[in-house]
Amino acid sequence: MPARPDRRVRRVYDPPEPDDGVRVLVDRLWPRGLSKERAAVDEWPKDLTPSKELRTAYHAGRCDFAQFRSRYRAELCEPAAAQALDRLRETAASGTVTLVTAVQDPEHSHVTVLVEALDERR
Repeated sequence: MPARPDRRVRRVYDPPEPDDGVRVLVDRLWPRGLSKERAAVDEWPKDLTPSKELRTAYHAGRCDFAQFRSRYRAELCEPAAAQALDRLRETAASGTVTLVTAVQDPEHSHVTVLVEALDERR
């Protein structure tokens, strides 16, 4: 997934960089074995993350990535998620935002879908 100059995606386990800007954790669960200090997360908008049901279905193989993407996009239209996405867009408009995640393959996860949604204007 190509990064924009004002938007990055990094693993939360990697050390923070001085030019990360606002670090936003985009996972529903806190990363295992990582202290809040080491994570250096500025925001943790859980409303932006896929529901437990959707995450479970995807990880169990009950839906493929296309189905996951479609269902997650629908979840991002729910009022709380849409409001959180608008706040994230505002933050990104004012400076660098680094989306941090514990997933090992961000390109085949909710992070890709979230970046796509973030790039869209309402």
